[in-house]
Amino acid sequence: MKKKFKIVLVSLAVASLGCAGFSYNRKAPTFVENSYGSIITPVQAFNSSIFDWFGGIAKYFKGIKSLDAENKELKEDLLEARAEVSRLKLVESENTQLEALVNLQQEYDKYSTVGAKVIAKDPGNWFDTFIINKGTNYGLKKNMVVMNENGLVGKISECGYNYSKVVSIINDSDAVSAESLRTNDIGYVVADYSGEAKCKMQYSDKNADILVGDEIVTSHLSEIFPEGISIGHVSKLTVDSQTSIQYAIIEPSVDFSKLKYVLVLDGSYEKNLIKNTTESEAE
Repeated sequence: MKKKFKIVLVSLAVASLGCAGFSYNRKAPTFVENSYGSIITPVQAFNSSIFDWFGGIAKYFKGIKSLDAENKELKEDLLEARAEVSRLKLVESENTQLEALVNLQQEYDKYSTVGAKVIAKDPGNWFDTFIINKGTNYGLKKNMVVMNENGLVGKISECGYNYSKVVSIINDSDAVSAESLRTNDIGYVVADYSGEAKCKMQYSDKNADILVGDEIVTSHLSEIFPEGISIGHVSKLTVDSQTSIQYAIIEPSVDFSKLKYVLVLDGSYEKNLIKNTTESEAE
């Protein structure tokens, strides 16, 4: 039995080698092979195109993902750049304001002056009452003059150790002695209380020559404010319906919708100097 099985195996091996040799030596495919090739080739081509299509789709979505990441990064860079531009603009604005404050301090170098920053304000659109970051620790006291590079802001109404409360000319019920820079006509300026951040000026002389556009400044008669500080310009002339008194509406030189840095000065220094000089001359 075993001998017969070995004979069959040898026979099959020889047959296989013969077929292999025959296949190797022949030059043309058989009919069956041709038929099989004509069927399988389009299938292989279709499969190849399907694989290529899916490969292209995968590359497309991979590219989209890459573009999304790049776009996100660019947006973040843009936001950082905008933030830096805003910061630089703020720094530039502050430098400009501080430079103006230093120049103002030099202009009033005969007075005792202190630069200060606004740190709080009352509710509302205007800086009519606000807090600055300097107080008695810097020698500040009540009724000291507060101004900026544009003109008169107001005066200190209350002092703490490291802060002071300022009441502005658009909220102060106390009159400020003032005059027309053009004619030197005297009057006094008070808050208008119209809610429009304006003041009004009444004249000491009913025949005063006051015109729209005239600049109004602090006068030499003021006991608190140095002479010549700009208060504002006449924007309108009107008559009080109840008293028939003519007065001028003043548009302040200072923009009370935005205040950040101010200069505080002791106006009493000049007044005391003049007083002492006058007394010495009298003796």
